[in-house]
Amino acid sequence: MVALSADARRVAALALPALVVLAAEPLYVLVDTAVVGHLGRTELAALALGGGVMSVVAFLGNVLAYGTTGRAARRFGARDVTQAVVEGVQASWLAMATGVVLIAVGQVAAGPVTRALAGDDRAVAEAAEGWLRVAILGAPGILLAMAGNGWMRGIQDSRRPMWYVLAAFLLSGVLCPVLVYPVGLGLVGSAIANVIAQVVGGGLFVAALVRRKVPLAPQWSVLRGQLAVSRDLVVRGAAFQACFLSAAAVAARVSAAALGAHQIALQLWFFCALALDAVAIAAQSLVGAALGAGVLVAARGVAARVGRIGLVCGAGLAVVIGAGAWLLPAVFSPDPEVRAQALVVWPWLVGMLPLGGLVFALDGVLIGAGDVRFLRNLTLLAALGFFLPLTWLAHGLRLGLPGVWSALAIFMIVRLVGLVLRTRGTRWAVAGAER
Repeated sequence: MVALSADARRVAALALPALVVLAAEPLYVLVDTAVVGHLGRTELAALALGGGVMSVVAFLGNVLAYGTTGRAARRFGARDVTQAVVEGVQASWLAMATGVVLIAVGQVAAGPVTRALAGDDRAVAEAAEGWLRVAILGAPGILLAMAGNGWMRGIQDSRRPMWYVLAAFLLSGVLCPVLVYPVGLGLVGSAIANVIAQVVGGGLFVAALVRRKVPLAPQWSVLRGQLAVSRDLVVRGAAFQACFLSAAAVAARVSAAALGAHQIALQLWFFCALALDAVAIAAQSLVGAALGAGVLVAARGVAARVGRIGLVCGAGLAVVIGAGAWLLPAVFSPDPEVRAQALVVWPWLVGMLPLGGLVFALDGVLIGAGDVRFLRNLTLLAALGFFLPLTWLAHGLRLGLPGVWSALAIFMIVRLVGLVLRTRGTRWAVAGAER
């Protein structure tokens, strides 16, 4: 019991600061929404469109952070802290290059993309375009901050990233209302506030690298390894996006109320996944370090214990969400039909949370081990072989929301079976500073 308690404390020491960092981006959106919402309906709609496009940058940042964590953790476990930090240097070069490309693409594509998303509403399209042209300038800062989170998690320094991210968030929270209202910049003021905060945040992580006094030049062999990991994680993420877009499309074909209920349940699922991902991040760091040190028994032990912690956390969230079955839907919608449809989905949502806790924890184990090709293939199998065909079959058979969410449940079960079988074996646990 003492050993388990110590392990739980190690996971908590890494997971709780990671949770703060994971929550930062949604909080940015909430602050922007609260401030911009008082400008008017057009500005709020424009922020929704522009923010949706900018979510691609956050997705790429998470891919970069997750790939860097596992690689840096292996170096850290092998007691090569300098090379672990060098992984952060190379990830930062990759972040900067990607950010510059995104700025160029954003300036060219901002108009066509926002017009396509806004449809016939030219006022919303023009406002969204103006916001996006400014907001995309923060892409390098976002990506540099995520790369910094990756290498710092890898060397098990999770507190400094938390303070850096909080500093950037507080700066944005102060600047946003000031620039929007007293200064009079309106919607564009929120974009400027975010860019300033993102540049400051990225700069804090770059300064942390410089203070380490490690070689700062690009190293192509390391960059190639990081690109390979990122490629697999991007493909995996694209499979997730295809699944969730298909689920929304099928729910929309049931009824407007069904789509509203689906959105409520799915956003709660994403919120819980965010919390449970903090455990996965701790798993990445601990497993990578154990494998880098060559202690395979310790890595497998961490995998088993982190899996149990994820399962318990998922079960705890299931109890909370289950108890709110009658309250939470009403918080999101006053429509009685939407609330009725939400109650149809609720048992599926609650039932999947314990499974999700275990799945996300084991995802973290394999990302920490660098076994991302297996994760990519498993996700593609679960998505293309089960989720997508079952979702559209539910549409054809008119099974409604239970059909959509049963497909999601089977998607999770297939992933769970694959992850359990993989982690119970030995092929994922490859010792050494590199996989």
